[in-house]
Amino acid sequence: MAGWFEVSKSTRGQYFFVLKAGNAETILTSEEYTSKASADGGIAAVQSNCTSTDRYEKKTSSNGKPFFILKAANHQVIGTSQMYASEQSRDGGIEAVKSNGTTKTIKDNT
Repeated sequence: MAGWFEVSKSTRGQYFFVLKAGNAETILTSEEYTSKASADGGIAAVQSNCTSTDRYEKKTSSNGKPFFILKAANHQVIGTSQMYASEQSRDGGIEAVKSNGTTKTIKDNT
């Protein structure tokens, strides 16, 4: 099963999206946006940048957990991954975003 995007509204009234893998696991989470149109623009940015390896920045959190961020060509952060137990798992997460991020399926939970 292919992945999909979900657009939701936070308790603070902001919009955000997540990218889900085919198994319904969240593999990328956006920042919060003031408008749904901006969240939709973020999804379009994932769709157009997710297949480029150079758009991913591999990082390690202060508690030693690996994670990654996906950036646009202008170096703005589009989305952030979860924390992973290993670098190998993080790299698998990047591959999951690459393979699911071009999906056109968007579920609107707003």
